[in-house]
Amino acid sequence: MAGVVGKLEAEMEVKSNADKFWSAIRDFATIFPKTSPSIYKGTHIIQGHELDVKTVTERIEDVDDAKRTIIYSVIDGDLLKYLKSYKGYISVTPKGDNNGSIVKWWCEYEKASQEVPEPILIKEFAYKIFPNVDDYLLSK
Repeated sequence: MAGVVGKLEAEMEVKSNADKFWSAIRDFATIFPKTSPSIYKGTHIIQGHELDVKTVTERIEDVDDAKRTIIYSVIDGDLLKYLKSYKGYISVTPKGDNNGSIVKWWCEYEKASQEVPEPILIKEFAYKIFPNVDDYLLSK
């Protein structure tokens, strides 16, 4: 990626064990709308810029079940009006003695122009969606 490149990161603990959480996250296109319909759909504001996330098309670049890691990129949609490129990563690591997990999410992106603000909302999304998935799994 050339140009205005940035990186955002989020890390959090969840109560679900790593295998259970990974199994759900591996199928994120199903689990996110199920656990967070009000967050996953609709219009979101990124420092004054409206992004309609329902038009985002993502491509899975790589899935590593042994490392519980997924890599994806945005290949189409309104997000690309603001970002030239976007690649996201999710990993789930056991916390120890089957007492929960550590979920790490990060992304690398290239802004479409200098004027585009940092897409902090994408990071905030991670902090909202993963606890919702955890709550959903724990209720099962």
